[in-house]
Amino acid sequence: MTIVVTGATGHLGRLAVDHLLARGIPAADLVAAGRNPEKLEALAEAVPGIRTAVIDFADPASLDATFAGASVLVLVSASEPGQRVALHVNAIEAAQRAGIERIVYTSAPHATTSALVLAPEHKATEEALAASGLVTTILRNNWYNENYTSAFAQARETGVYLTSTGSGRVASAARSDYAEAIAAVLTTPGHEGAVYELSGDVAWTGEEFAEAATSVLGRPIEFRSVSPEEHLAILTDAGLDAGTAGFVVALDGNIRDGLLAETSGELAQLIGHPTTPLIDSLRAF
Repeated sequence: MTIVVTGATGHLGRLAVDHLLARGIPAADLVAAGRNPEKLEALAEAVPGIRTAVIDFADPASLDATFAGASVLVLVSASEPGQRVALHVNAIEAAQRAGIERIVYTSAPHATTSALVLAPEHKATEEALAASGLVTTILRNNWYNENYTSAFAQARETGVYLTSTGSGRVASAARSDYAEAIAAVLTTPGHEGAVYELSGDVAWTGEEFAEAATSVLGRPIEFRSVSPEEHLAILTDAGLDAGTAGFVVALDGNIRDGLLAETSGELAQLIGHPTTPLIDSLRAF
């Protein structure tokens, strides 16, 4: 069985490669695919026997060459908002041409029904996968602890964790936990056709984030809750462009509305151990 892992030069895809190897998949059965030749070269040096390929979802020829002879595709969602659907469809169509039997796709929480600002592109991708006729496993990933690296750095610098999330909760887990779930569904039976809602074991509030940061840093970090309007003004005054600032505020609104609060337990069940607590990731930051 040859497994192609896209995004292997990014964070999630690279960790998925590591977990597949740790679970006994031979390096020779893996194709690590990504856009960064230097990172792929370093990966090939670090993992003897692994195959690497430079791909671009916008270049179907690169996908055809890489997917040829593979039986499984790990489709790590693209990182370009607004372009994801077209890029993902290119990958799905290339998988069909190559005779790939199964696709594992990293989606968003409740992608087909959620009001989450990120959901529509994932919904459209899931619909394209369903229409493809290929066997799929959908991993709907909640937030990563690592999404808060910059927030933690800012809190360390200013002594304040500022959001417009209100009392909303985030059921995040470490990126490695989600990557391990990819490996789990490819190395254990019974996941064909499944859709998993993956999240951390604990949903935390902004106030609890500040408490965890206080514990890690050994000095007080204040949680400051502001209105969406105040938040937007603060971000734009700090130099963020209007589009990015609006996107950040919209995501905080999604959290405030409870869209990332679900603790399904499915991630811990898949990987066979508790998910990584937020405070452990903060210590690593």
